[in-house]
Amino acid sequence: MNKQVAEFLGTFTLVLFGCGSAVIAGSDIGLTGISFAFGLALIGMAYAIGPVSGCHINPAVSLGAVAAGRMNMSEAIKYIIAQVAGAIAATLVLMLIMSGKAEYSVAENGLGQNGWGTGYLGEYSMISAFVFEVVATFLFMVVILGTTGKSAPASMAGLSIGLALVAIHLVGINVTGVSVNPARSVGPALFAGGTAIAQVWLFIAAPITGAVAAGLLFKTGMFDADA
Repeated sequence: MNKQVAEFLGTFTLVLFGCGSAVIAGSDIGLTGISFAFGLALIGMAYAIGPVSGCHINPAVSLGAVAAGRMNMSEAIKYIIAQVAGAIAATLVLMLIMSGKAEYSVAENGLGQNGWGTGYLGEYSMISAFVFEVVATFLFMVVILGTTGKSAPASMAGLSIGLALVAIHLVGINVTGVSVNPARSVGPALFAGGTAIAQVWLFIAAPITGAVAAGLLFKTGMFDADA
C-alpha cells in the first residue's frame, strides 16, 4: 500500500465513522459517543496505516510536519490531495447511506458539517470558533509531534493521539462540531452546501494556523526532546 492510498483510506475511515456517528447515531450515543467515534477511528487507522504513511489523515497535520522539518512540501501536497479525496468519498458514501432513510434530507439533517453562529449547536461566535480551532489544533499537533518523536515509545503514539482527539471533541463539539482537520470539513461542506460552504474557510485556515505554529515550535528545538 503506498502512502497516498493509505492516507485516502485513513481519511475516508475517519470521516465516514466520525461524521457518520453524528448523522446516523447522534441521537442515541450523544456528544460523548460521537467524540469517541472520531478518536477510535483515528486509533484504528494509526495502527493500521501508521507504518505506511504515518497516518496524518489531516492536511493540517501534514503542513505541521513540514513546519517541524519532518516532511517536505512536495510530499505533503500529495498527502493533502489524497486526504481531501478520501474525505469527499466518505461523505458521498454517507450521503448515499442516508438517502435510504425516508425522513432524511441533507438540508435538515446535514452530513456532520462544521459551523458556528445562529442555528448551529451552541451558537458560538466566529471569533470563538476560530480561537477554539487554532488552539485545539495546536495542542493536537503538539501531541502528535511529541508522541512520534524518536525518544517517545512508538507503541503508544496511536493511542495517545486518538485519546487527544476524543478530549478535543468532548470540549468542542458544541463550539464548531470540531474540525482540527480541513479535509474532514471540506468533504461534508461540499455536499451540504449553503452556510457550510460559506464557513468552510475558517476550518481550513484555523487548523493550519494551529498546526504550523506547533510545528515551528518543535522546529526551534524548544519543545522537542529529539532536538
